Amino acid sequence: MTKELRSPRITDHSWGRLVVDNRDRYKDAKLYHGGSRRWDWKETGTDHVPGIQPADFQELLDHGAKVVVLSRGVQNALRVRSDTIEMLKKNGVVVHVFQTDAAIRLYNELRQNEPVGGLFHTTC
Repeated sequence: MTKELRSPRITDHSWGRLVVDNRDRYKDAKLYHGGSRRWDWKETGTDHVPGIQPADFQELLDHGAKVVVLSRGVQNALRVRSDTIEMLKKNGVVVHVFQTDAAIRLYNELRQNEPVGGLFHTTC
């Protein structure tokens, strides 16, 4: 019997910590259909300003995400560039942008029925 491939579940979180499927721990994370990994802002030059950029989410699309949840941080300090939203919509992807707690709740709900990806920032 093969295990059904789906987006991983966020099982716990607190300031600076995200737990995925009760085993993987991250400060900031990329979650996608079939897996997760650390979200290293240095890979794309991301910072709070100007915020999440198209290069940050491409990996989520490559893994088949049809819906993307973007977390702006616990205090909403992480911005989302307008070209990020435009590019996601241009690719036919539904995008949701929320404060971290709300983003986690929505992501966990959506992952039950569709290939969803997410970028999660667990501090400011």
